[in-house]
Amino acid sequence: MEHTQIRAKLNASTVTQFILLGFSEIPNLQGFLFGIFSVIYLIILIGNSFITVITRIDPALQKPMYFFLANFSVLEICYVSVTLPRILFNIAAQDRHISVLSCAVQTCFFLMLGATECFLLAVMSYDRYVAICNPLHYSLVMNPTKCTQLAAGSWLGGIPVQIGQTCQIFSLHFCNSNQINHFFCDIPPILKLACGDTSINELSVYLVAILFAAVPFMLILVSYSKIIVTILKLPTATGQAKAFSTCSSHLLVVFLFFGSATVTYSRSKSSMSPGIDKVFSLFYTIVTPMFNPLIYSFRNKDVIGALRKLLCRKQCHSVCPKV
Repeated sequence: MEHTQIRAKLNASTVTQFILLGFSEIPNLQGFLFGIFSVIYLIILIGNSFITVITRIDPALQKPMYFFLANFSVLEICYVSVTLPRILFNIAAQDRHISVLSCAVQTCFFLMLGATECFLLAVMSYDRYVAICNPLHYSLVMNPTKCTQLAAGSWLGGIPVQIGQTCQIFSLHFCNSNQINHFFCDIPPILKLACGDTSINELSVYLVAILFAAVPFMLILVSYSKIIVTILKLPTATGQAKAFSTCSSHLLVVFLFFGSATVTYSRSKSSMSPGIDKVFSLFYTIVTPMFNPLIYSFRNKDVIGALRKLLCRKQCHSVCPKV
C-alpha cells in the first residue's frame, strides 16, 4: 500500500504535459476531419463577423437587440477560437502534446467565455421580455447605458470564479495517466486523471454550474414564460406570429447550448463515456456557434433587409460610372 502511494506521488510529480487524444481512435479519417473542421471554422468566422459588422453599419439595426447580438457573435468567435485552432493543429501536426500550463489556460478561457455565453443569453431573453411585455417602457429601460452595463457584466462576471475554479482543478495531482480522452482541456476528462478522491472538486464544479448555467437558464425560462403569456393575450394571430418570430431564434440557440452542456456536466466522473462526451461537447463548442449566424440571419427580416441594402449598394457602386 505504501509503495503504491509513493509511486502515485512520483507519477504525479512527473506530469508536466498532457496528451489530447481527440479523435485519434479514427486514424483513417484525420484528413477528412481536418477539412471538415477547417470549413466549420471559416463558416463561424465569416458568419459571426458578418453579423457583427452589419449590426454596426446599418442604421435600422441600431437597437438593443442587435447590440447584444453583435456581442454574442464576437463571443462565439472567441469561444470557438479557444478550442478549434488547437484541434486543427493536433490533426495537422499529429502532435497531441499540450503542457499543463497551456491546458490550464485553455480551460480557464473556455470556462470564462462559457459563463459569458450563459449570462449573455439570459440578458438577450430579458431584452425580449421588456420589448414584448413592456413595449412602452422599452427605450427607457433598455437605454444605451443599461445595455453597455449588461454586456460588460456578462463579459466580466464569470472571470474571478472561473480563474479560481481553474486553479483548484490544476492544483490536483495527476497520477492515473496524462492522456486526456477529449479534443480539448475540459473539466470532466481532467478530473478523471486526478489522484484520490475528487468528490469535493466535483461538488465545486456542480455549484459553479448552478451559479453560471442553471440560474441564467431559470431566468430565461421565467422571461419566456411571461413572454408567452403576453403573446397569447394579443388580439390578432398576425401579432402573435410576429412576436413569436422575434423570440424563436434565441430560444433555439438556448436549447442547443444549454441542452448539450447540461448533459456533459451533470454526470458524475464514474458515469462519463468519452465518446458521448465528445459528441455533446461538439454541439456546444462548435455546432451551435456555426448555426448561430444562420439562425439569426435567415430567420430575421431586419438582418435580411440590411443584407439586401448592402448588396444593392455595392451593385449600384459597381454599375454607376465614376464622375
